[in-house]
Amino acid sequence: MADGFAHERNQPTSSPAKAAAAPKPVKKLKVSDSKKAIPQTVANRMARRVAIATGIPTIMGMAVFVGSYLLITKQILDIPTGITLVSSGGCFLLGLVGLSYGIFSSSWLEEPGSLFGFEQIKPNIKRLRSGASSPEKQQR
Repeated sequence: MADGFAHERNQPTSSPAKAAAAPKPVKKLKVSDSKKAIPQTVANRMARRVAIATGIPTIMGMAVFVGSYLLITKQILDIPTGITLVSSGGCFLLGLVGLSYGIFSSSWLEEPGSLFGFEQIKPNIKRLRSGASSPEKQQR
């Protein structure tokens, strides 16, 4: 039984010194409902915009690979791999930009904004830079 397995020797696996030096559990802070950072309606609005603004370019990026594969394997068109990589990479990069657009173009107030939300981008960036100030205080 010299293989070093403590459970086979019925001995404890750690010494008392190691048990004393073990990290203590961290207490979680409770946040009251009045101190939530993002209201549920605003979070849903942001999630919808992010899903659309990142989902469409990401699907387009994957479609470039599938389309290139089909065109090449069926010998319809000979597409250089560099063009496939650059065009799919551009779509994925556009999806990354769409992530920021989806967050910053959403109205951070309870009332909804416009369809595209271009007018919300500048005030939302100012809110982000000013820190954790509530949007209601900045509106006044």
